[in-house]
Amino acid sequence: MPDLRAAVGTVLDWPVDHATAAVVGADGVVLATAGEQDRVYRLASVTKLLSAYAVLVAVEEGAVDWDTPAGPDGSTVRHLAAHTSGLSFSDGAVQAKPGSRRIYSNVGFEVLGDTVAAAAAMPFAQYLHEAVLGPLGMTATRLDGSPAAGAVGSGADLARFAAELQAPTLVHRATLDEATSVAFPGVDGVLPGYSRQKPNDWGLGFEIRDGKSPHWTGADSSPRTFGHFGQSGTFLWVDPDAGVACVVLTDRDFGPWAVEAWPSFTDKVLAAL
Repeated sequence: MPDLRAAVGTVLDWPVDHATAAVVGADGVVLATAGEQDRVYRLASVTKLLSAYAVLVAVEEGAVDWDTPAGPDGSTVRHLAAHTSGLSFSDGAVQAKPGSRRIYSNVGFEVLGDTVAAAAAMPFAQYLHEAVLGPLGMTATRLDGSPAAGAVGSGADLARFAAELQAPTLVHRATLDEATSVAFPGVDGVLPGYSRQKPNDWGLGFEIRDGKSPHWTGADSSPRTFGHFGQSGTFLWVDPDAGVACVVLTDRDFGPWAVEAWPSFTDKVLAAL
């Protein structure tokens, strides 16, 4: 696919020191790459996708339930995963009644990780490794800190994870489908780095594109596209309608350069398919 290779290769022209990209088909085949696939990057909030997947495993194992109380009064595991617990971004203040607002919350994901760790009787980083990273062969990826933003990993590893998100082997398809469908529909909130969205649709750990504008994916991305981006200049999206996923890792923090570069890159990749 020479056109796809050319489209993916445009990441090497971005104003960053290093960039790695991979496009993965629905069958798990890596269709095109650019950059050093084994270079390890800070994942920032792309970490949330890995942590959320570990929570899916925990739910299927019965360690926790989506309705397990966790966080502020009235909040559950489901609220925490969907950023509707009412917890603030970072200081743990309660800013809203659970289920009423989409407040993007790192501390909420930390409470989520603590809840799984307590139920599984092991540190969350160990649970993530045993439930997700180890089984998928993600040998360069590890959680060094917060379940919200503390992982590092390589493009090769994230390509394996992108394949898993299209053809799950660690959880049932119905579990992943629920996690990538809108939780608490109609809830408004701010999409970090962009603007207030009405609604600000989110699944259980997975951001859902729907009709959001502006957005970090492409103008041609389907409404069912899900994934996450990180403040370290990273993103992973899955477009089920296109039957493809894309991973991009860089070493330049998110900013105006990314707002400009990312959507056009995604549209080039989709057009090349």
